[in-house]
Amino acid sequence: MRKCDICGRGPQTSNRRSHSNIATKRKQALNLHSKIIDGKRMRICSKCLKKIDRAN
Repeated sequence: MRKCDICGRGPQTSNRRSHSNIATKRKQALNLHSKIIDGKRMRICSKCLKKIDRAN
């Protein structure tokens, strides 16, 4: 499962809407980036990446 290694956020569920307004379930994946932090490769979401950049 795609999950952020720092905050633990995972995919969200939402509805896909057709032209006739029929709702079917779908998953919205996170925007994950693979970064090396402290010598370890981590999968980090964009929100955490912004926090790290602001802290430095």
